[in-house]
Amino acid sequence: MTGSLRTHITSLSVAGTLLMSSQGYAADPVKHEKKPERKPESSTRHFEDPTDIEGSDVEHLTVQGHGFNTMHQSLGLSRMPQDVMHTPQNINVVPQALMQQQNVKSLDEALRNVPGVTTSIGEGAGGMNGDQFLIRGFQAQNDIYEDGLRDFGVYSRDSFNFENVSVIKGPSSEVFGNGTTGGAINMVTKTPGLKNHYAADFSGGSGSYYRGTLDVNQKINDSTAFRITGMGDEHNVVGRDYIFSHRWGVAPSLAFGIGKRTTLILQYMHQQENSVPDFGVPVVTKPGAKYGQPITEYGIRRTNWYGTDNDQNATNSNMETARFSFKLNKHVTFYDDLRGGEYYRSFAASKATCDTTCVNNYFNGDASKALVARSGPVGAGAGTGAGTYMAPLPYEQTSWSVQNVGSMVADFHTSFLKHQLVAGFDVERVNDVRSQSTYLKPKPYANLVNPNPHVGNLDLVPGDMNPGGLVSLGSLGAKSHSNGYGFDTGLFLFDQIWFTKWLSVKGGFRWDRWQTSYNLTGGNVAKNPDQHFHDVTGVFNPNASLVVTPDEHQTYYFTWANSTTPMGMYVTNGSVPIRPGTNSFASPEKAQLYELGAKYSILHDRLGLTASLFRLDKGNALNADPVTGEIQGSSDRQRNQGLELSVGGVILPGWNVSATYALYDSSTTSSATKANRGKNVQYVPHNQATLWSAYSAFPDKPYNLTVGGGLTWREHVWLNAANTLRAPANLDFSAMISHRFNQHWKISMNGYNLANRLNYQSLFSNRSTPSAGRMFLGEVSVAY
Repeated sequence: MTGSLRTHITSLSVAGTLLMSSQGYAADPVKHEKKPERKPESSTRHFEDPTDIEGSDVEHLTVQGHGFNTMHQSLGLSRMPQDVMHTPQNINVVPQALMQQQNVKSLDEALRNVPGVTTSIGEGAGGMNGDQFLIRGFQAQNDIYEDGLRDFGVYSRDSFNFENVSVIKGPSSEVFGNGTTGGAINMVTKTPGLKNHYAADFSGGSGSYYRGTLDVNQKINDSTAFRITGMGDEHNVVGRDYIFSHRWGVAPSLAFGIGKRTTLILQYMHQQENSVPDFGVPVVTKPGAKYGQPITEYGIRRTNWYGTDNDQNATNSNMETARFSFKLNKHVTFYDDLRGGEYYRSFAASKATCDTTCVNNYFNGDASKALVARSGPVGAGAGTGAGTYMAPLPYEQTSWSVQNVGSMVADFHTSFLKHQLVAGFDVERVNDVRSQSTYLKPKPYANLVNPNPHVGNLDLVPGDMNPGGLVSLGSLGAKSHSNGYGFDTGLFLFDQIWFTKWLSVKGGFRWDRWQTSYNLTGGNVAKNPDQHFHDVTGVFNPNASLVVTPDEHQTYYFTWANSTTPMGMYVTNGSVPIRPGTNSFASPEKAQLYELGAKYSILHDRLGLTASLFRLDKGNALNADPVTGEIQGSSDRQRNQGLELSVGGVILPGWNVSATYALYDSSTTSSATKANRGKNVQYVPHNQATLWSAYSAFPDKPYNLTVGGGLTWREHVWLNAANTLRAPANLDFSAMISHRFNQHWKISMNGYNLANRLNYQSLFSNRSTPSAGRMFLGEVSVAY
């Protein structure tokens, strides 16, 4: 539990009122103008001393919010000006306090606290990897945002510059544009404040883990400040052979006009990584079994890695951001957010294929003769050949993007009706260029029981020098180069109207013109002519909500919302963004959400509770081909419906809790493949839950101690539409203990997967990646 919460728990009874007044989140919007003036949104994003949640000053707690109760948490973007409590949508927030107690180091680790989020192994001829998430079972790799602007990069995001992470569940196209079928992930970054702060920490532990972070905030004058955060991280993965990650990053930012009518925040982020991609172990069906499971469920060591010493993942990601706000008067505020991004990637990976011969040799014959192919859809068979050449092939990728979102938030009256109007535009463009390489030597087969990654030099050459080694993508042929772009112009308008101080409706729309182009060139042009595709799609997405707020501590809502994902959205993270002659090219994926929810902030705003019932219907579902990884449309209709619950906050002085539960009932309601009708949707568990709690004993004594722990649980999930392959249930126990010497120095220890269970974190249709085994991480931190 944090020091501020321990020492000043009595101040929490008024923290909710203070926070809503200081940040402009009036619980009674009809009387909004009688409250203190609404600050520009950028000032609400200036968190004082956010890296030391265990600091001791009252001001920090009041500015930061409620720690574990996120009901009055800002979402960090102008298009959603209300706090979590008053936004009619299910929103899961992973706050800074929770990330610190768990020693969260990446976006992936933060999202393990959110039910309904699954990590996917991206792949294909382009070998996608990095952060690949599904929300409520639906693709979200193009729905990752930072401060409300899209992050197009394909890389593993470190948490060193995160203030908090939000998952906004359900279709949100009216706010974010195309995509967001299952929801959107938004990371709020650390920005300068008017309190000098200097912090650093160092972690080390299992798996040769070494990590250090730095956070310096310097006030320049009464409205200007500078901040810089940095990170260096080097580690292996406990329980996986040959897997490592080396990364570093830096994020300087400069803020002008803090607390003034006009504010400007300038930010830069650079993250670089060199790692080994892990595409996991093959999923096989044991002779006589009803369904297939990862081979590690049948006696194969969890440490087995079927890659080669040629595999690598080198990324270089950069983003430059300018966020501007201007408060015209007490009724109208203008915002403009601009971001550029440049992403560079060199990637080579292997995927294991254990075919029927491999399976039979392992279960019924001589296990030493069970051979795994390291690439391509064809297995090793009896191992008579030298190996395989096929996908995933190495490639070089260069991408750039630019996005500008301008918006206006206006609070006004028409007669007795109170309005909050949000309107604006969103223009974005993303470009991608890739060059495919091939190996002149085949990848040798691996032994299923004892794989050897040391295969030597496979003679990597550009694809044009060896066109016969390129992967054929069906009617598109085998090509060595690809380039494409997506260009979106969006207009949005929505209005919340209060009939009384407790009853309001919210409705609006977003219109988008999505233009995409894709070109395939090179290779054997005589055999496979160059291909050029272009598509323009107009998209209209309306939404409507009924909101009831009896008082400032409770909200009830019903929401209906739409989303659209045109083919071609996956410019940077799909090997073939669009393809002609298929239903997927003509018809975008569409989704509809019906959600009924309730939110409470109780115990004098110490504890937040949420509950929601939802139904999410999706048509022309996008699916990833298990061989090539291509994102393709289908005529399938899918449904996921269920119940989601969450609780977060302070139960008693010194005792915090964060818990979630999700019950999902998913099915394929219509499919051209008759056998798939009525089956569960891929990657959607029936039950899922998380729990984390910590207690601080003797907070004001030299022998103070904070202890905590929790679990994450996910029921088994099906990996294919036919429900013949599945990943077993996950159950992960974790714990922490910390001691503070004074207000500046702290030591802590975290333990993860304490039961050393064989879990599977990253999933794909025919493979699963074992999660890290039991590990311990110690940390020393200092803050002034």
